Amino acid sequence: MSASCTDSEAILSQDTPMIENHVERIRVMRIIARMNVGGPAVQVSGLMRSFDPIKFEQVLITGYCAQDESDYLETVATDVTATRIEGFGRSISVLGDVKAFIQIVKAIRTFKPDVIHTHTAKAGVIGRLASIVSRHPSIRVHTYHGHLLHGYFGKFKTGIVIVIERVLGHFTTRLLAVGKKVMNDLLSAGIGGARKFSVMPPGLHLKELPSRKAACAELDLDPNKTYCAFIGRITQIKRPDRFLDAAALVKRSGSDVHFIVAGAGGLLDYCKERVTRESLPVTFLGWREDIETVLAASDLVLLTSDNEGTPLSLIQAGMAHLPIVSTSVGSVSEIAINGETGILTDLRASALADAVKLLGDDPVLRKKMGDAAHVYTMQRYSVARLVKDHQDLYIKLLSDRAKS
Repeated sequence: MSASCTDSEAILSQDTPMIENHVERIRVMRIIARMNVGGPAVQVSGLMRSFDPIKFEQVLITGYCAQDESDYLETVATDVTATRIEGFGRSISVLGDVKAFIQIVKAIRTFKPDVIHTHTAKAGVIGRLASIVSRHPSIRVHTYHGHLLHGYFGKFKTGIVIVIERVLGHFTTRLLAVGKKVMNDLLSAGIGGARKFSVMPPGLHLKELPSRKAACAELDLDPNKTYCAFIGRITQIKRPDRFLDAAALVKRSGSDVHFIVAGAGGLLDYCKERVTRESLPVTFLGWREDIETVLAASDLVLLTSDNEGTPLSLIQAGMAHLPIVSTSVGSVSEIAINGETGILTDLRASALADAVKLLGDDPVLRKKMGDAAHVYTMQRYSVARLVKDHQDLYIKLLSDRAKS
């Protein structure tokens, strides 16, 4: 465990008075089931680091990552302090979830937060239920970093998810979605209402990139090749099978584009076996903490998902002057302009392959789109904007409550 993370007893030992009329700092409890490497962890870490400490006091409640996941708090955000809750995590476990629920109720009653902000699905359910049971009058905010309505469950389980979210929506002060498409999908399913929803685009900071030569040396890649990067979890929703289908079609076309994969997950072994069996031009880099190195070695970024919220890998690609090729799902069309900052396609591997080949074989077009992507993403997705928007939202919601 990272030295930055405390045991679950830490928050329960705090003896801090309740804020009245917010003369003292506004207390924010942020709850997320696990901080695995990915978009939600990046967003939560940015918020924990950058909130104004004079106006706000924050605590982060989270669980533990699975063995096949990389923990963002231990690998990247080692400066972020978190309270770990046993039983909280990816897997659904009745005993573990009940224990986590009880611990969170205790934490709420002790810390007495003005705002409880839950992130991702499981934390949204357990955290909001714990807030209700605690009977502490907190403002409740929940962020949908994506949603579970498409590509995760069958029709029956999806129906259950919708019912749960509809009920919890009634007990939530403000619902946030990372993009308009995600928000509209949720509204169409009867979750929340237009007056409760806001769009809260992600915000992130990309460190300075190393030179291409240095990056390729670090990753043991040939700087003279053209690289298309796949960055993210290697799980079913990301459709690594479709990615490999596209890679096979690009190879068959005679293009010299080579593919690199930065990530891990349950389908990694399947992917490696297929790449070996079919002699596909794919190199696996494993989990990489230094995403800037991967981007510096790449010429374009490919996303092949069935469903997405607002994928940070595509924002990072734009900030790094890289064009993207992606399935047009979720809110991808809000962070990339088709034909200007990249190419968005339908779900066919052949369409993705054609787009990769077009950009891979045309360095002038890649540069034009990559430069446009840099301007577009830098204007819209800074951490400073994300933090300010959250701070302003909390203050407004608390002010509205005080007036009512």
